[in-house]
Amino acid sequence: MAPKDERKPKVDLVSRDYTIHLSKRTHKTCFKKKAPKAINAIRAFARKAMGTKDVRIDTKLNKHVWATGIRSTPTRVRVRLSRRRNEDEEAEEKLYTLAQLVEVSSFKGLQTETVDA
Repeated sequence: MAPKDERKPKVDLVSRDYTIHLSKRTHKTCFKKKAPKAINAIRAFARKAMGTKDVRIDTKLNKHVWATGIRSTPTRVRVRLSRRRNEDEEAEEKLYTLAQLVEVSSFKGLQTETVDA
């Protein structure tokens, strides 16, 4: 049995909406490292949820995390993770994950949803 980090990527192309609790992942982090750590936490979450090593973060999501500066990141963020086929033929991985921002008015009662691509 392979270790948890070495799972094989799933073959099917799928998109799902997740809510990531960033303040839980950046708690007890010094001020000048909060936003970079939040971006790394999104990457780690996407890597674990989608099973791909290559995770790309959309510019809107990056700007949303950095909007209030390096010190105060958003508490939660709604993210659409899409597993896509890699067009570059020389790439090691056949699939990559694209993380995009989903704007919501409230996070109350949101569940993980599969989105039709």
